[in-house]
Amino acid sequence: MSFSILQPPRIVFGRGTAAQAVPLALGFGSRGILVHGANAERAAWFLEAARAKGAVVLALSSSREPTLDDLQQALVAAGGHRADWVLALGGGSALDLGKALAALIPAPSGAMDHLEVVGKGLPLVVAPLPFLAVPTTAGTGAEVTKNAVIGLPDLGRKVSLRDDRMIARVAIVDPALTDDCPRGVTLASGLDAVVQVIEPYLSLKATPYTDALTRPVIASGFAAVMRLMQGEDRAARDALAWTSLCGGLALANGGLGAVHGLAGVIGGMTGAAHGAICGILLGPVLAANRDHALGKAQGRVDEVCTHLAAALGVAEREAPQALLAWARVAGLPTLAQMGLRIEDHDAVAEAAAGASSMKGNPVVLPHKVLIGILQAASG
Repeated sequence: MSFSILQPPRIVFGRGTAAQAVPLALGFGSRGILVHGANAERAAWFLEAARAKGAVVLALSSSREPTLDDLQQALVAAGGHRADWVLALGGGSALDLGKALAALIPAPSGAMDHLEVVGKGLPLVVAPLPFLAVPTTAGTGAEVTKNAVIGLPDLGRKVSLRDDRMIARVAIVDPALTDDCPRGVTLASGLDAVVQVIEPYLSLKATPYTDALTRPVIASGFAAVMRLMQGEDRAARDALAWTSLCGGLALANGGLGAVHGLAGVIGGMTGAAHGAICGILLGPVLAANRDHALGKAQGRVDEVCTHLAAALGVAEREAPQALLAWARVAGLPTLAQMGLRIEDHDAVAEAAAGASSMKGNPVVLPHKVLIGILQAASG
């Protein structure tokens, strides 16, 4: 047995820990960049506290999943600031933009030299600026991963900027920052968190480290999402934040699967929210994996379905279909409602088959099976 572990050198978890963000950031220097979400007021506390300590902070907004144009505009805005660090405070979109900025501000060449698939995919030649991640949603796990996802709408693709040194120097996960998150965001990001503990557990690249993170939180993570669909609950917020953190660490070290293989392509084609895509795909992908997996992989898929079935109050065999039905009743849109056309299914299946996430799926799913997954998730 042989494996390695990549994770931030410092992870801070718990209610109230966001208060450590300012002193930890200022430990890297007095000049910084704050990347926040669409609502600047949610980041005002950090900006005011940092400036009160004498810090010179440039605030940049990330109101959507970042595109290459968004990234290039942010790089221009940050160009003359001479930042010592970058801190992202927000959802996965803000974290991705912040992570990419930290990587590319010191880089002597542009983003296209380093982006995968559409660019040259060259490694960074200069180490990124120190990056600090403070998520305000529970789902993406981006605070502990080494890549930033960047959209290219003109090409209908989402690709990654990736380097081991892009891992955050500090990740602060304060569940209180997710309190009262809108219901729709909680549903989509919460199901994404659940997907990101299920897929690394089923992954062909799973390790004892990723198993230790994922297996204990599959049931509790999904139960937290279900509870939050009924009303606000601090204990459920805490559980979901922990699930998200575990999922981010696990996917960074154990890979993903067919849900993410398909979701990356669909997101680039439609612009739909990543978490919503993953959430609606999970049930159909589980059904396909259960029907085709063998041996140890089959046992793990059955185990996951057993956990979900218990939460949903159905027989184990019915879990994937019941999960899809529950997600729809909870308010998750179908792929068709997200903008994916039936005539695009073939192209999506073909592109997804070659996606890096597919390499972790517990079984190779034939083209016609991928088409069936897309049909089931389209309603």
